Order: sequence, then structure tokens, then C-alpha cells
Amino acid sequence: MKVITAKTAGFCMGVARAVRLVEEALERGEKLHTLGPLIHNPQMTARLEERGVIPIEDISQALPGYRVVLRSHGVPKALYEELDAKGIPWLDATCPYVKKIQDIVRTAGEEGKISILVGNPDHPEVQGICGHCPGEIHVVRNAEELEQFLQGQQTSVKKDYILAAQTTLKLLEWQKCIETTKKLCTNVAVFGTICNATALRQNEILELSKQVDAVVVVGGRGSSNTRALWQIASQHGPAYLVETAKELRAEDFAGFQSVAITAGASTPAFIIKEVQETMSEVANVQDEMSFEEMLEQSFKTIYTKEKVTGIVTSVSPNEIAVDIGTKQAGYVPLHEFTEDPNAKLEDLVKVGDKLELLVLRVNDMEGTAMLSKKRLDAVAGYSKVMEAEKTGEVLEGTVVDVVKGGVIVLSHGVRVFVPASQATLSRGEALEPLLKTKVQFKVLETNERRRRAVGSIRAVLKEQRKAMEEKFWQEVEVGKEYNGTVKSLTSYGAFVDLGGVDGMVHISELSWNRIKDPSEVVKVGDKVKVFVKDIDRENKKISLGYKKDEDNPWTILSKQYKVGDVVTVKVVSMTTFGAFAQVIPGVDGLIHISQISNTRIGKPSDVLSIGQEVQAKITDIDLEKKRVSLSIRALLEEARAKEEAAAQEEAPQVLEFGPPQE
Repeated sequence: MKVITAKTAGFCMGVARAVRLVEEALERGEKLHTLGPLIHNPQMTARLEERGVIPIEDISQALPGYRVVLRSHGVPKALYEELDAKGIPWLDATCPYVKKIQDIVRTAGEEGKISILVGNPDHPEVQGICGHCPGEIHVVRNAEELEQFLQGQQTSVKKDYILAAQTTLKLLEWQKCIETTKKLCTNVAVFGTICNATALRQNEILELSKQVDAVVVVGGRGSSNTRALWQIASQHGPAYLVETAKELRAEDFAGFQSVAITAGASTPAFIIKEVQETMSEVANVQDEMSFEEMLEQSFKTIYTKEKVTGIVTSVSPNEIAVDIGTKQAGYVPLHEFTEDPNAKLEDLVKVGDKLELLVLRVNDMEGTAMLSKKRLDAVAGYSKVMEAEKTGEVLEGTVVDVVKGGVIVLSHGVRVFVPASQATLSRGEALEPLLKTKVQFKVLETNERRRRAVGSIRAVLKEQRKAMEEKFWQEVEVGKEYNGTVKSLTSYGAFVDLGGVDGMVHISELSWNRIKDPSEVVKVGDKVKVFVKDIDRENKKISLGYKKDEDNPWTILSKQYKVGDVVTVKVVSMTTFGAFAQVIPGVDGLIHISQISNTRIGKPSDVLSIGQEVQAKITDIDLEKKRVSLSIRALLEEARAKEEAAAQEEAPQVLEFGPPQE
């Protein structure tokens, strides 16, 4: 077996610098605390503790005479100030790449720009960066969350944005974020802040994983960049994440011709060396079998690649023990039972279950046999996949990973690659929502020698949509109601997916009130209830209505008001012949210039102003022509009449005296 070590494995510049600063301080005789682990590697942390470095979680735990080391991930600005205020000496080991991002968001905040940071909001690096921004900053995990954020900003006041990334972000995700930004926003300044070492490692292991049978990724499980390497390596075959050489099992590499080794940016050289030496020993054992071993193997009762039946005798978190009816004790490792590394074997099998298994390796000296359910399923499954390619049968599977250029669908134990162009109904759609969902697909291509298959989800979706479209046109009729999803917006309306067919709701049909843009009422993705207003079967066009009759402001007006009612109205516009005032939302009435005052005026603005609230009498309602007439003058004259009548009643009575009339 050939063992290849990646050129970029091991400490990055930022981690190497942090370790060097601590070691130099120790050589000077300084007493040190690290605020949290210096780097995400438990073995390195343990070594530093052996040399007297005491980790603390909060600066309140700092002992007198100790200097606090700020780890490579960086910390918020407020922490520096708190350390200084309390007189605690500190040593800044923040990675220069992280410092760069801190400077970017600080400058952006000072300039009034909004910062968008792509990364894990729970990661200390991201939390530290946010603590250096004096303005508005938002953290999104991926391109999907970025798209949601930018769409939510479109209706707000135009502002300038900057886009940056956590140093250890996966390159593929960052590329998706850039594409999303270009599509949705023009006022965003993009800063490439992924660490060069991270980019080099990811690109190198992506290529190496295509050339070997398996990959060993060395590093702390709490390291984000190490887990990113493991995820990339897993796209093309088995990948094992280990923290030390002790976790390596020779039987895991049985039958492999080549294995690659890589390591995260926080992995010390001594751990990488131990893994290299252990893998070399594994390779030698597999390549050089002694005469005694060969003789012993001649007496085996079971053989490699043989199919056996086993009864589960015990279940642990990492493996299943089975009785296969031979002198060997059979066991199935977690990674040979399921593709899901996070699965719990206790949830999948129980003692007494009968399993069909494939023999991977027999060790009669130890009396063990390593077995696999996954590979046996894959053998049968691949036959199923190959048959589906010939017949055109639609298969079902689960999307287990989003990779560069597409997604991986697990079906019948076979990992089927679906290119991005074949993963969704429309090109350019985000792939992340497909993760962990069940999908149907057709097999486009298989490679029996390499056990690889290429599929198309899009082919099935197109057939389903065509069938739905045909059914729709058979059943559609004017007045019929549908539950649909807003697919897109234009300046003149909204397109709604009715399930196979798109219909259009004109902007005038979205609201009874006047709106300038459809986004004031609906947004993409909204679930809406619409009805068919018009059908153009020849051109395959559907006009939809959205407004409800009960929401018609003229209907509301007719129920609430009548001629003669006095109402409080708000002046909304003026003309030479009068002023328009809102009676209720959606209904404006005209106050003719002759009805504004009981005296002659030159223009409406002599008496009224836009936004002013006044009382007026409804003098006419024409529902057919959608007109309402209002009068302020009528109220003024009524008030004057009442005043004159009151004055007459209060006037003293005059008695006239004179000679009697004959």
C-alpha cells in the first residue's frame, strides 16, 4: 500500500506564530495563561499545560503575576480594554489574517457601511471579529442565509455593504456567496479573507482524494478547518478523522492500494509524524505477509469478499459484534455499517438482529473478522443502479452531501453524483436546501469498474412538472381558486407557481390600495391564495386575481357610511378645482373648491394643506363611478345657521305703544 502525505499538512503561519510566541515567553521565564485553548488541538494544549501554561475561560480567573495569551482566533476589542483596565498583562497571538478581517469591519463600521460576515456565529474567531465592528454587522452561515438577508434588505433605504469570510470557510461555500452577492446586490464590496493556507489545503486534498482509495485527516475534532478537510475528502471515498495515531486501525485500510494523509492547520508536526509512521507499518503488514500467516490463512473457514450471515451479539457506539458461526469473532465498524458518520448504532440495530454482511478481512491470529454491511448493500445496490440506467427507472435516495459542482445522493447503498445542472428544475438554484432531503432521480451514466454513477434529479422534476401542467390545463377554469407560491416579482406584477404552471397577478390585482411595487404586498417564496381571472389557452397564459371582494374599500365604504354623514378626512392631494381627501384607506373624496369655504377663495391651498385633517359632510356617493363628494362649506353654513337661530332666540322682545287703532 502506498502512503502519500499532503505537502501543506500541519501548522499554518498563524498557528505557528502563536505557538512560537508562547514558547519564547516560556523561555523568558514568564508565567502564562491562555484564554481558552491556544489552538484547536488537545494534544498541543496538553503539552503546553505540562510546561506550566494554565488555560482559563475568563480573565477573572487570571492569577497574579501571570500574563494572558490571546489565542490565534482573536478576541473582541472590549476584552483588550478590560484587560488594561484591570492591569492584567497580555500577549496578543491573534493570527494576522484574522487581524486583517478585524481591521476591515472596523473601517466599514466607521464609514457607516454594513458588514456581512460569512462563518459560524458560535466560533470564537467570528465572535472576536464582531467585537471590533463599531457599526452594524451581520453573520450568515452560508450562501442560503446570505440570500435571505440580502433579499430582506432590498426594500430598505439603500446602504453600502462589505462582505468578508471566516478564515477557515470552505472555498466552495465562499464561491456560492460571491455568486449570490453579484446576483442580488450591486453595492457590496467583497473582501477575500479566507486564509491562504486554508485554500491551499482544501484544493490539495480535493485533488489527492480523487487519486487514492482513502484519506486520513489528522487534527482536533473541534477544529473547523480540520473538519472542512474531512468533509472535502469524504466526497470521493472513505475518509478517517483522527486526533492521534492511536485511533488508526489497520483493518480499516484492508484492500486499499493507496492512502493520503493531510492535517489541519492546528495539528503539530509530532502528531503528523506519528501518523505517518503508523501508516507505514500498516502498509508493510499488508504488503509483507509472513509464511506463518499464509499457512494460517490456508485453514480459514471464511474468505475475503465472502457473503455471510451474522447475529448481533452486542452494540457499542463504534462497532457491532456479530456471531457468524465460525471460530472468528465478527465485528462491523460504524463506517462499514452506514454512510452517516453521526449515526448512532444503538438506533439502527439491536441484539438478536440478523444481518447479511460482506467479509473484508480475516485475522485468524487474533480470531477476528472485519465485516461490512455498507459494501454488501453497495454491491447489490450498484446492480440496481446499472439496471435503472438501461430501463430508465426512477430511483429514490437521500442527498447526503453538497459538493463542488453538484450533490451526492445515496440510493441503495450507492453514492450517485448529480451535477448542479441536473440537481434542480431551474439552473442557478441553491443546492444546500436539498441536503438531507429525499429525492427522485434517473441514472444518466455508470462506470462499473470505478463503481461510480451519475444521475439527474432534473429529469424527474421535468417529467413531473409536464404531467402537472397537462393536468392543470385540463382542469383549469375561470374563478377557480389555487394555493400557489410566489416565484418571481417584476415591476408590473407577481408570477405565482400554481403547481406545474405559472400565472401572473398584475400589480393592480395585488391590492385595493395604490402600491408602487409588488414587493409591498408579497415576496418570493410566499404562499398565496389566488383565483383565475382569465385564461389564454392558445398562448398558455393565466391571469390571476389576489384581491378579495370583502377587502374592497368601496364595499367597506358602502357598509359604514351614507350621504349626509360627517366624517374626518385627510387631505392627500390638490388640484386647481379642489382637494382630494382620504375617507378610508383606498377611497378618496373630492372637496370641490366651491365646497371648501363659505367665502370665495382663489385656490384650495389658501385654506387647506396636504396632510391636514378636517371634518366634511358626504354629499354624494357614486359606487358605480367610484366617486365621493365632500363638503366643508355645508358644515360651515349649518354652523352659521345654528348661530343665527340661537342669536334670535336670545334677542330681547320689543313692545310698541301708541294710540288705539280704530
